[in-house]
Amino acid sequence: MREEKQMKMGYLIKRFVPYFKKYKGILALDLVCASLTTLCELVFPMLVRYITDMGINNLAGLTVGIILKIALFYLVLRIIDAAANFYMADNGHVMGARIETDMRRDLFAHLETLSHAYYSEHKVGQIMARITSDLFDITEFAHHCPEEFFIAGVKIIASFIILCGVNVPLTVIMFASLPLIFLFVKFFNTRMRRAFKKQRNQIGEINSQVEDSLLGIRVVKSFANEDIEKQKFADGNAKFLDTKKLGYFYMAGFQTSNRAFEGVMYLIVVVAGALFMINGKINPADLTAYLLYVSTLLATLRTIIQFTEQFQRGMTGIERFLEIMDAPADIIEKPDAKELVDPRGDITFDNVGFHYSDDNSDVLSHINLNIKKGDSVALVGPSGGGKTTLCSLIPRFYDVTEGRILIDGTDIRDVTLSSLRNSVGVVQQDVYLFSGTVYDNISYGLPGADRAAVIEAAKRAGAHEFISELPKGYNTYVGERGVKLSGGQKQRISIARVFLKNPPILILDEATSALDNESERIVQESLEKLAKGRTVFTIAHRLTTIRNANLILVLTENGIEEQGTHKELIEKGGLYYDLYSMYSSL
Repeated sequence: MREEKQMKMGYLIKRFVPYFKKYKGILALDLVCASLTTLCELVFPMLVRYITDMGINNLAGLTVGIILKIALFYLVLRIIDAAANFYMADNGHVMGARIETDMRRDLFAHLETLSHAYYSEHKVGQIMARITSDLFDITEFAHHCPEEFFIAGVKIIASFIILCGVNVPLTVIMFASLPLIFLFVKFFNTRMRRAFKKQRNQIGEINSQVEDSLLGIRVVKSFANEDIEKQKFADGNAKFLDTKKLGYFYMAGFQTSNRAFEGVMYLIVVVAGALFMINGKINPADLTAYLLYVSTLLATLRTIIQFTEQFQRGMTGIERFLEIMDAPADIIEKPDAKELVDPRGDITFDNVGFHYSDDNSDVLSHINLNIKKGDSVALVGPSGGGKTTLCSLIPRFYDVTEGRILIDGTDIRDVTLSSLRNSVGVVQQDVYLFSGTVYDNISYGLPGADRAAVIEAAKRAGAHEFISELPKGYNTYVGERGVKLSGGQKQRISIARVFLKNPPILILDEATSALDNESERIVQESLEKLAKGRTVFTIAHRLTTIRNANLILVLTENGIEEQGTHKELIEKGGLYYDLYSMYSSL
């Protein structure tokens, strides 16, 4: 996946804030608790100042009773602090986890709306990284971001007000150094975020490479190319290390600058405070309070600094989240779309044209067809002629760029996507079985179908016999992408899935081209049963299987070169005749 332009922080925050809406009560209470913990920290220096002042100026007045009252007051504050901190650590983190869950839900839901074109252009490993690891840091970010900045703001403002009441000049001198740290924060934050984004991108690349290698492990082993795959992984891993080094370089610079800043701030307060004390403008008790407040402020800044890495990781996760969320869904359902109810299967292509969004050259142009219910249409021709693309337009895997497609006289763009796609069954050459049981994969065709219907669909697909011979029958685990089954077995399960769905329109995309002769014969028999009474589009590789089609279309880069029945096209002696003769001679 290509690296996108860095988004502005204000835009990221603006897009992220709405996720707090559902949890505003928890957030409000979390900030109240943050205020209470901050109050405890701010009160302590004043108590020390009071006791020190009494000890210097009125030691006789510092009685045991006063000390015990101060101790009891502070004990109550610490109990409040403990309770508030427990709420923040527990419910605050749970709120963050819920926001992370909501974002992952929205991301997956949006991915489900994106077209085939999006997945053709983006690596699955990169997408997986964004939906999993990129959002891991959102829990900490969503919890600590408002909390830590709120606490820091309260401490800075409250400390400024309190200390101004003690000594304005020293307070101004102390706080005048704060803008310096903010300049360092801005400088290093921008670079840290850029480095963290590179890390995320490289993790996605590693995911893609690992997925590619492991899914193709049989090919890797058959060519004895394990060393090549190890080297590819080592190269990607080394690039990831380089991006981590860059991130840690900027983080080290950030932390070092802040440690130096802490020393300078202590030095300013000690030197200036000592000079003020010599000149009688501040007493030792006030100076002690100042030093404690400096410690409190610096502890807060250290917390913010430690949080900065988490903050930038969270911002990077939000940015990569939004890059997908902002990807437009090419196939959009109209707000007033109607259900396609009991479709017969009449299909009309009315001057249909199509080209991909990133390529203005037409894949299809001026396609006009009128297919009646129950007709069988075969598409043949060289690769790249648009056979699969034409069929993909029917269930709106892609949208036409000109003209329209009608089912039973209704433009398919005027009906809901679910009702349209429930009316179309697809059997592909590259069968995809989900990780699960045989039963799970067949019932996927009609979620909620009872066991009897699933078994009946398997029988009609010619799959029941081999399924019954499996170790656990219908409860047999098929493995990742069905690796425990043969090609013919997987194909029959996919046909059973379509039998269970029972759609009026059927698309067979070279469904038998990858099978051996015996498997092809069995699967072809199943397909013939499946095709009865349905409108069928067959993308044919083996031309002998489509001789009985009502209409054969010969597609090339120039569009529909020829159309007619098998007999008519053979008699014509054109391109179809040449293709059929070539195939028959094999």
